[in-house]
Formats: sequence, C-alpha cells, structure tokens
Amino acid sequence: MRIAAFTKTYKGRLVLNMPETTLADGKITAVIGANGSGKSTLARVLSGIETADRKLHPLSGVAVGYMPQKSYAFRMSTERNIALNGGDAARRERLMNALRLQALGKQRAKKLSGGETAKMALARILMGRYELLILDEPTAAMDMESTLAAECLLADYCRESGCTVLLVTHSIQQARRLADEVIFLHKGEPVEQGETSTVLSTPAQPLTRRFLEFYGL
Repeated sequence: MRIAAFTKTYKGRLVLNMPETTLADGKITAVIGANGSGKSTLARVLSGIETADRKLHPLSGVAVGYMPQKSYAFRMSTERNIALNGGDAARRERLMNALRLQALGKQRAKKLSGGETAKMALARILMGRYELLILDEPTAAMDMESTLAAECLLADYCRESGCTVLLVTHSIQQARRLADEVIFLHKGEPVEQGETSTVLSTPAQPLTRRFLEFYGL
C-alpha cells in the first residue's frame, strides 16, 4: 500500500516529515519511536482525523479503520457498543469471549474500567472490514493476559481478512511478537524501515541502535 509523501506542521513547527512510504499489503507494520517522535500524529493523519499540510491526502480511495489511543464508549451497553460497527452476532460473541467481555455485555459501557474500555473498543473496530486498519497503542491499558489475547485477534484478523495493519506501539516486545515490518520514527522522520527481525536485531542506522539499546534490547 502506497502512502504519498507529506508533512504536518503545528503552529509553525514541523512535527512530521514523511517521504513516500510503502506498507506491506496484508501484513502488520509496527511504528516505534520515543515519545514525541510523531507516531500518533502519523496515525491521525493517515486515518483522516487530521489533515496533512496543504490539505494533502496521503491515502487515496482506501477504506481505513482507526482506533485512537484514548478508547471511548457510547452511552449504551458493552455489546451494543461493539455491534455499532456492523458484523454478525456470532462474530461479536467470539470477540467478546476472546477478550473476556462476555460477563460485561449488558453492563453500561460508560462504567467499564480503562482496560475493559480498550478491549471493547478493539472488539468494535475488529467487527468492521477495511483495507487499512490503524491502531494507536491499542493494548496500553490492558493487562498482559488481555494484551496477548488482543495480539492473537489482530494477527488472525490480518490473516483472515487480508487487511494491512499499521500498529503504533511503545512496546518493542509487542512489535517483535506481532509485526512483520517495523518503521522507526525519530523527531518526525522515518529513520529505518524493514523486516522486524532484521531491524530489531541488526539495525542499519545508528539512531535505531541507540534507541533499541536505551530500551534494553
């Protein structure tokens, strides 16, 4: 999937400078980098939540799904929240069971904890069908057991649907477990992109090596 080159400026400050980029079709690409590197800005621009400079649209004619970093709940039950994105009841039940939400199905979603809300939001987005699915730190509020269940669901979704997935994550370990490719952002620019095993074990760029050394790899 081709993403056109674009920039994003906030109040006169360039925060993202992306060259033309290609995402591996039907694969999971993780975006890693320090806080403030532009990861969430990239997700918001590609999802259409924010516009790039000069109102450029980096993606053209692509059906995009987006799960923001802050999960949200509508004023209805958990199961009705999940059903808002279409799909059938059997799929909803499978997702709820996998994420251990079945006991919370009739509960008002506004009363869920942060981790439960994140699981509900993930189930809701996975009810849909997209060409590109963008997830911004989808498991940050989840415990380890829920995180691993969510990763299995994402991998299955990508494989079964053929959807291309862009995963923003602060967890190098999650990128290693889940992603086929990695993009490393530094100060708003992609420094390195390639197969996950290669980038994380033998990075080509000194900035990538320093980042991974700092995070204990």
